[in-house]
Order: sequence, then structure tokens, then C-alpha cells
Amino acid sequence: MPRSLQEIIDNQWEYARRFEEFEPDPDGWRDATPLRAILEAVAARAAAEQAIVDAVAAAREADLSWGLIGGYLGTSGEAARQRYGAVTKGAEKQATSKKKPPAKRPSKAS
Repeated sequence: MPRSLQEIIDNQWEYARRFEEFEPDPDGWRDATPLRAILEAVAARAAAEQAIVDAVAAAREADLSWGLIGGYLGTSGEAARQRYGAVTKGAEKQATSKKKPPAKRPSKAS
């Protein structure tokens, strides 16, 4: 195998000839159906994960606790927050901005 760009350039016509004359072995073909099934399963998993992210974001917008969300996800609230907290921050900021700020305590007079 060539190890440098110059070697590739020097041997380009030989590589082109090999490519043009190559005949694949018909016995070397494999059925790719199982790979298609993997591809479809990965796509379904990605769609399911996005649905979970959307649902968690909606739950946070509704001011539900991470503990409750984690329970429904089958994990702890802290684990749910660590996994989904970053992707739901926009929803959390919107929910937080809708809340009234906490009332200030009156200062004690000395």
C-alpha cells in the first residue's frame, strides 16, 4: 500500500486499471436484511428518545419535579436531571420566567 500522497500520484494509473478490471466474487455477497433491521431499530430508538425528551420538557414546563419525572423514567430524579436537564433547559427557563419572584422578607430593624 502506498504510504504517501506522492506514491498514490505515482501509481494512479495502476490503481485505476485495478479498479476497472475488478470483478467481485458472486459467492462473497451477503444478505443485508439484518443490517436493514438494525438501521430501522436505531431510527425507532432515536424517535423514541426524542419523544422522551419532548415529554420531559413538557413535564418540566408543568413544574413537575425531577424526582417524579425520574420515577416515570425508571430512574432517580438526579439521574433524570443529569440526562435530560441540558436538553430541557430552554423549557425550564420559560417556566421559571413565568413564575413570580419570591417575596422579600422584611429586614429586621436594629
